[in-house]
Amino acid sequence: MSDDLTLHAHLIGRQGSRADLNTPVLVLDRGALDRNIAAMAELAARHGVGLRPHAKTHKSVDIALRQIGAGALGVCCAKIGEAEVLCDGGITGILITSPVAAPRAIERLAALAARAVGLMAVVDHPAVARRIDAALATAGTTLDVIIDIDPGIARTGVASAEAAVALAETIAGLPNLNGRGVQFYCGSQQHIEDYAERRAAIVERTGYLKSVVAALTEAGFKPDIVTGSGTGTHRIDLDLGVFTELQTGSYVFMDKQYLDCDLTGDGSTPFETALGVDARVVSANHLGLVTIDAGFKSLSTDGGVAVVRRGAPETAFFAFMGAEHAALIAPGIGEQLIPGDPVTLTVPHCDPTVNLYDHYHVVEGDTLVAIWPVSARGRAR
Repeated sequence: MSDDLTLHAHLIGRQGSRADLNTPVLVLDRGALDRNIAAMAELAARHGVGLRPHAKTHKSVDIALRQIGAGALGVCCAKIGEAEVLCDGGITGILITSPVAAPRAIERLAALAARAVGLMAVVDHPAVARRIDAALATAGTTLDVIIDIDPGIARTGVASAEAAVALAETIAGLPNLNGRGVQFYCGSQQHIEDYAERRAAIVERTGYLKSVVAALTEAGFKPDIVTGSGTGTHRIDLDLGVFTELQTGSYVFMDKQYLDCDLTGDGSTPFETALGVDARVVSANHLGLVTIDAGFKSLSTDGGVAVVRRGAPETAFFAFMGAEHAALIAPGIGEQLIPGDPVTLTVPHCDPTVNLYDHYHVVEGDTLVAIWPVSARGRAR
């Protein structure tokens, strides 16, 4: 057997055991994780804003429990499958942030509403709201819902203030739905690297959000909850003061995409890099290039390429060489490293990279201290 627990459980607690992990392997620094969780919790509390972190990032019951233990209201999930898994793990206060529209998925949503404490879900269409209400009636339960507002990317959400009011009116007429507020997630703005440019974009979009909230309020549907934001814009959103809760996700790990962004306006990095992939050199037969055992199957490809964090020159250029391999390219690297040498990589995009692995290998320094399942891995439906 080559599963993670069979290969590595005996290494837990053994000093220096990280060096004996089979690679490639997803590694999580527990200390950095906990400090990141505490930092975001403290920041939100200081501004009087709730925190409902997005679990699409980590897909982990263990990490969600740590976030709630630090003061989070609950967590967000992108899909109902994620919400089912986290609910089974004891997580409460779950918000499903993508519309649930398929007939069987709506049945599952109603069944989950009957057992999940504090469950909420977004809606963005009157017909879907009516279908959900009917399923809830059959299940004998009710559900709090949030109106999803399109921030201008045409992915999900109502497309105008008038549509938001019309949907709120529909929800108010359905006996098994309780309208609670609105969601506004500016995904396109999260990774704008320059702080001033990102702030200007968010200020403009927040003006639109305010107009929607004003229209709902005037129509008698003042939102109790205004939820959204993300790791890239959380400080800007806190300054603007419109959100009642934040959905930040990647701050727990930090990936290359967010490390490339000025999150604070002064160039400082408010969160530590907690997540990485440990790999090994498997071939070193060229002066300026070595091959490592982490390719497309080990790292996401939607956020650029990984960067070296330790074990090789930080200036080494990473290049995918297929499903199983990548090259590290730097002058003389083929003489500096030999097959078997370990290398730690900062991942390009944490969410899809995590989805490639069954477990987190949790470390303190160079010692493996726990193995946590990626509880909702693959729950895309």
